[in-house]
Amino acid sequence: MSTTQRPWVGVIGLGSMGMGMALSLVRAGFETWGCDLREEARAGFTKGGGHAVATPAAMAAEVEIVLTVVVNAEQTRSVLFGDGGLLPGLKPGSLVISCATCAPDAVQALGADLAERDIHLLDAPISGGSVKAAAGQLTMMASGPAALFERAEAVLDALAAKVFRLGDELGQGSQVKLVNQLLAGVHIAAAAEAMAYGIRGGCDPQTLYEVITQSAGNSWMFENRVPHILAGDYTPHSAVDIFVKDLGIVHDTAHRDKFPLPLTAQALSQFTLASAQGLGREDDSAVIKIYPGIELPGTAANDAGPNDHGGA
Repeated sequence: MSTTQRPWVGVIGLGSMGMGMALSLVRAGFETWGCDLREEARAGFTKGGGHAVATPAAMAAEVEIVLTVVVNAEQTRSVLFGDGGLLPGLKPGSLVISCATCAPDAVQALGADLAERDIHLLDAPISGGSVKAAAGQLTMMASGPAALFERAEAVLDALAAKVFRLGDELGQGSQVKLVNQLLAGVHIAAAAEAMAYGIRGGCDPQTLYEVITQSAGNSWMFENRVPHILAGDYTPHSAVDIFVKDLGIVHDTAHRDKFPLPLTAQALSQFTLASAQGLGREDDSAVIKIYPGIELPGTAANDAGPNDHGGA
C-alpha cells in the first residue's frame, strides 16, 4: 500500500477538466485511478499511464484520496452514495476533495454525511479551464481543516498553480467559486453582446478585438473567448450549459436570501436562451449566436434570425 507522503489517488470524472487533472497526477508520480462511464475516456487515461475504472466502487478499495470532478452537488453525492458509488468501499479515514461548483450549504451537508462514515471532506472547487487542468496549473478555492490541507498538499501541488486556503469551514471555497462564476458568466455574456453590437454596426471583428484588448473595456474573458468567435470554432472548452448550471446556482442561492443580482439574472437568461436554441453543448462563446441579423466569422449570415446557428 502507499505511504502518507505518496497516497494512492482517484479522480472521478474524466471530462475536459478531470482528465487533465488525472494525467497531471500521473505525471507527478502518483498511482492514480480514473473513473468515467465513457469507454473512450477510460482508454485515453489508460494510455496516459493511469488505472481506469467504470464505477467509483471499482476504485474504492485502492485509493486514499479521491477528487470528485463532476457537474454539481447532486452528481457529487451520487458518485459517493449512489449505486456503484465510492461508499461503502472507501476505507475509513479517507479524504474526498470536492471540485464541483456547488452551493455552500450542499457542501456542508455532504461533509456532515461523510463525517458520519469517518470520511473527511475538503471543499475545493477549481478554475482555469481544460488547458490549465492539463498543465497542472489550476486555481483552487479551498476550505476545510488545516490538517486535511497538510495531508493533501502534494496532491494539490500537482494540480494547481495556486491553492487559496479560505478557512476551516466547509462551503467557503464554494462561495468564492460562485463569485468567480458570477463574474465569468457576466463577462462572457457582455463580451458576446459587445461583439454582436460592433459587428451589427459595421466593425471588422478582428480589428474590433485588437482595439478592445488594448483598451479599458477589455476583460480576461473578452480576450480569451472572442478568439473562438473570430475563428468560428465553438468546440466546447467550457460549454453554454455550464453557465446555465453555474449561474443558476448563483441566482438560486441569492434568491433564497432575497439578495438581488440583476446582472447575473440577465446573463443567465442569455445562456438559457442559447441552450434552448440548441447551443448548450457548444463553447460558452456561442452565446453570441442568439443575436439576430449579424454575420459571424466562419458562418453564414444570421439573417434568418436567432434560430439560425450558422450550421452549428
